[in-house]
Amino acid sequence: MWVFRIPDNMPLDVGAPLLCAGITVYSPMVYYGMNQPGKHLGVAGLGGLDHVAVKIGKAFGLKVTVISTSLKKESEAIDILGADLFLVSTDPAKFKAAIGTMDYIIDTIAAAHALAPLLSLLNVNGKLVTVGLPEKPLELPIFPLVIGRRIIGGSNVGGIKET
Repeated sequence: MWVFRIPDNMPLDVGAPLLCAGITVYSPMVYYGMNQPGKHLGVAGLGGLDHVAVKIGKAFGLKVTVISTSLKKESEAIDILGADLFLVSTDPAKFKAAIGTMDYIIDTIAAAHALAPLLSLLNVNGKLVTVGLPEKPLELPIFPLVIGRRIIGGSNVGGIKET
């Protein structure tokens, strides 16, 4: 068991998410080099991990786009969390316009979903890292990986040394 002192000047609601959700998204972003200022990060979903991923992405100096099926989350993503853009994955025209525009995507979605659309958003040499654990296996499309020289990685949670 580990105990961490949260500074007195840090509200608990600010510090607590960094201990689990924070390291879960921070660790793979650093490990896979998804922290280069000026690059474009896609955040797939807008749950607890995604909230922190947006904040960490902005702290790294990344352009951040939240990718969601729900248009209702746009205001939260941009106005509250500070994302630069919001992409509704169910809007074919907007999705098509975003193809090949992202350097990295962090995928925290825990439900079954298609990887091919996310891979299409990546530019050449793009990286898709998943931390979500869907109950059923996801289909892995090889063609866009090979043609786009893309990388798929995974990560569970970071360690004490990274914090």
